Amino acid sequence: MTEQIADGFDRFVAHRSGRLWRAAWLLTGDRHKAEDLVQTALSKTYGRYESMADDEAYEAYLRVTLYRTYVSWWRRRWNSELPTAEPPDELADDISSSISLDVTRALAELPKMQRAVLVLRFFEDRSVADVAEALGITEGTVKTHTSRGCARLRGSLHLVEEAS
Repeated sequence: MTEQIADGFDRFVAHRSGRLWRAAWLLTGDRHKAEDLVQTALSKTYGRYESMADDEAYEAYLRVTLYRTYVSWWRRRWNSELPTAEPPDELADDISSSISLDVTRALAELPKMQRAVLVLRFFEDRSVADVAEALGITEGTVKTHTSRGCARLRGSLHLVEEAS
């Protein structure tokens, strides 16, 4: 890559890595695995940065790679540990401002595919078709995982309101 393209890629990573890490952390529930997931997706897509029309197109391509890599790792039982209780300090404020620790813990109790579908649908605001394409599953499967995941979240002890 030319120096100008490398500088563009560096700027892209500097500006968007927090959001990418947040999505990875919601999927994995572990800061180190989230970092590994983002780094793996970046390394897999680095060569395509130059051919993309703009940063938005590259980020969309990168996110699909991130989610597919997560599913691939999950299928190989890469993520068998329980998630950490808190995100890293440098991103804790960003995450805690939009997602409560209770929601994070409730998500961690879901099966991996349900968690991935719910993160894409509700935290990334993706359509059913987009989620199906990103994860390589059918739209019906996305709807099933969404329904079952939401039902499990409704019954989660982490999300029960306490009477005052």
